[in-house]
Amino acid sequence: MGSPEFAVPCLRALHAQHDVALVVSQPDKPAGRGGQLAAPAVKTAALELALPVIQPRSAKTGELRDALAGTGAELAVVVAYGKILPPAVLTALPRGCINVHGSLLPKYRGAAPVQWAVIDGERETGVAIMQLDEGMDTGPVFLERRVAIGPGETAGELLARLAPIGADALLEAIAAIAAGTARAEAQDHTRASHAPMLDKADGMIDFAQPAAAVAARIRGVDPWPGAQAVLRGQVLKLFRAQSSSAMAAPGAPGTVLAIDAAGVHVAAAGGSVTVRDVQAAGRKRMTAAQFAAGRGIAVGDVLGRPEPV
Repeated sequence: MGSPEFAVPCLRALHAQHDVALVVSQPDKPAGRGGQLAAPAVKTAALELALPVIQPRSAKTGELRDALAGTGAELAVVVAYGKILPPAVLTALPRGCINVHGSLLPKYRGAAPVQWAVIDGERETGVAIMQLDEGMDTGPVFLERRVAIGPGETAGELLARLAPIGADALLEAIAAIAAGTARAEAQDHTRASHAPMLDKADGMIDFAQPAAAVAARIRGVDPWPGAQAVLRGQVLKLFRAQSSSAMAAPGAPGTVLAIDAAGVHVAAAGGSVTVRDVQAAGRKRMTAAQFAAGRGIAVGDVLGRPEPV
């Protein structure tokens, strides 16, 4: 069970080593400006592999439970499926459901663990293989893989890097379960933190915040919902941010201090943020230096926080 690109390496790894009886993904959804229905990445991969796919609108109606039970499979694997599974689904198969989760549990339980790890400036994260229970990522953990977060890594890049690591860990966990050697350890619930689903407001950048936090947020909301600021009354998307706290930046927060080959340097609390790439409405993404050459931005301009809609 899964939907986004993050789950595809797990599906391919399972198909290569095990019999996949059924693939479950969320329904097709409108995408792009035209609103055309687009299939989830997992469904697309499953069809390429000639695997049967179902897309129930709800996990609570009994359709999913009955479909799983009818496969004769022993174990369900869940990777970023995006829906809470009721007890009837969790127990539909003899060995229940295991989950590939993009954090070192109990840190960052929830829908966006990778994004919030980047936003919060974490230096390390990883993948956990856990037994699903009725809570939100509260089940016991079979194993985990730790990885360092790169200083300039975006959430999208980190997700892409974690996906194959999760697939390898998943195969190892399944092998241990099949051999009867798997040992799941209960989480320390007192150390739990949460990673709620992002919304568009999470990408609205406030340069009055500490410079390191601003740069981390710009990286953490890339690619979605994307970092945005207001320049001369228009929304400007921001990419590839780094912070500097060597000295307090002169000027009010959001003031453009300098523009060079490294990017546009913007004042923030306790330092400055360097944004390498920008994208204005209706234009292509480009380096800040290119944007400045076309007089799209200049020293002394102020990048403000967009107002929530």
